[in-house]
Amino acid sequence: MQDNNENINIERRVRINQMHRNVRRGKERLRWLRCWLRLFMIAIMVFAAYKVYKMPQWYLNKNIFSSASNNTLQIIGNNITPTYRIISVLRQYPVPQRPIYLFNTSKIEKEIKNLPPIKEVYIKRLWFPARLNIIIVERRPILSISPAPEVAPIAFFAEGGKLIGRDYLPLKNVEKTILVLTYGTKGDDYRTWDEKKIKKIETIVHAMEQFSGQPVEYIDLRNPKDVYIKLPEVNVRLGELDFMALSRVRNISAILPQIKTLKKKIKYIDLRWEDAQYIKLEE
Repeated sequence: MQDNNENINIERRVRINQMHRNVRRGKERLRWLRCWLRLFMIAIMVFAAYKVYKMPQWYLNKNIFSSASNNTLQIIGNNITPTYRIISVLRQYPVPQRPIYLFNTSKIEKEIKNLPPIKEVYIKRLWFPARLNIIIVERRPILSISPAPEVAPIAFFAEGGKLIGRDYLPLKNVEKTILVLTYGTKGDDYRTWDEKKIKKIETIVHAMEQFSGQPVEYIDLRNPKDVYIKLPEVNVRLGELDFMALSRVRNISAILPQIKTLKKKIKYIDLRWEDAQYIKLEE
């Protein structure tokens, strides 16, 4: 009887051990299955990422720098700088053979910024499809240079005292500039003017417009020691642009109403002296 009980206990332990082994084998199989599933999912994700990486929508059109008349390149804000000049800069660089998000545009921005009228450049990279937006911020034109009123300007000064040549003329879609008449001779060569001189001329002209209530047509610096400012109604002789010039300009508001009472033709208003202004009549 005891032997039978022992046999039963042994068989029971054997079955229990067998069950434990089966459970362990099941867990081991499940662990391996999960591992293979993870590897399979990783492989699928890597393959999908590779396919997305290789999609043509991530890459710029190989002809993007050929012209600005395509859908992948847009140039905005260049009122002074011709588009073809920006395109000529872009053509110096090969179209990148990499996705647009890996395209470094800093060199192109720096090169475009070297064009005289341009103050700042921002290149926006747009995805899917890959394209570029080039945003241009140009310098504000201040003075236009001409040897005579009837001659088209040959150069202009922009903010910062930047002299820009006739390659960027005529000015279109910009605010009206101050026309300055000068021969550019060695006595007062405009090519040597600095930002301080530009601001001085601008201040004098704006003061004349403020105190006269009339727009200035041009300022004549062909003789820098005897400067004239042309108003629609009359010519104003200001003399030299010394430290008292701005003070003398203020006198225009007192003498300008007097010309309406005169019947003779006026040659100019003389503001060369601080304490004595007069109207010069035609002889």
